[in-house]
Amino acid sequence: MNKHQTEFHRAIALVKDGDAAFAALHDLAKAVADPKLFTVTTIETAAGVARRAFSSDPVSYPRSGTKPIHEDDWFRQVHGEQKAFVANTIEEISQRFPDYELINSLGCQSVVNLPVVAQGEVIATVNFLHETGYFTPERVEAIHVEMGLPALTAMLISRTSN
Repeated sequence: MNKHQTEFHRAIALVKDGDAAFAALHDLAKAVADPKLFTVTTIETAAGVARRAFSSDPVSYPRSGTKPIHEDDWFRQVHGEQKAFVANTIEEISQRFPDYELINSLGCQSVVNLPVVAQGEVIATVNFLHETGYFTPERVEAIHVEMGLPALTAMLISRTSN
């Protein structure tokens, strides 16, 4: 376990609610991949909606409201195959996300959407955004290795406390 993971474990052991759990996860994300924008989106499959549960930029991406789930190529990859989605240009992002202009205006042109899986189902995505070409294979691997279990831990705390 590295220093950042140790710090996350110490922080997560003390949290009392989902907001604090996601704040601890954001601190870990900053150490692992230093995203310009970091969000957590929960998935409510039965209701067919996704909900933003955490945002490092609550002005541009507030933690409220829902958006419908569309079963497109992104959904099949992230939810069906349970594989991360990676795009390293705003052109790639624009093909998947209708809010690409806002994303671009925040200085973000690349994204990693990491699925959070519990009991065989994607319950959330942890989303890292940064400048063009930022998510190298090494950074994506670090996100997979260092963020998966902490993201699940934060989600489970959020589900049981909020």
